[in-house]
Amino acid sequence: MKTLKRILLVEDSLKDIDLTLAALEEYNLANEVVVARDGVEALDYLYARGKFADREPGFPVVILLDIKMPRLNGLEVLRQMKSDPVLKTLPVVMLTSSREEPDLAASYELGVNAYVVKPVDFGRFVDAVKHVGVFWAVLNEPPPRDHG
Repeated sequence: MKTLKRILLVEDSLKDIDLTLAALEEYNLANEVVVARDGVEALDYLYARGKFADREPGFPVVILLDIKMPRLNGLEVLRQMKSDPVLKTLPVVMLTSSREEPDLAASYELGVNAYVVKPVDFGRFVDAVKHVGVFWAVLNEPPPRDHG
């Protein structure tokens, strides 16, 4: 049996956080979902600094990253991650309400693994999160890691 892994959810909307957590919990897709409310918190988590300085070692199996956030947006987080030799292989899924073509193009240019537009309908939103979670947290084999 495959061990369930940690997921990092980077989202500033409380409503979307609650919906995503409910969907992941309903399908038992992760042992732990760490929530970062903006890009600065996401990088603090990944680099184990600030309020995450004493977090559990290791990296999440996938990062669900919103684009439109205060302080540091998702594209900037992705840019920094993909330029870091330690973080660049972590799977990142843009889970965003943005259907804007420049956001989509920039995400893929920066190396995003998948781009999922959040459906407005609750049932479809839960279904989308379930599918993303099953693939990245259960089916996908992450790159080997010895540190983090």
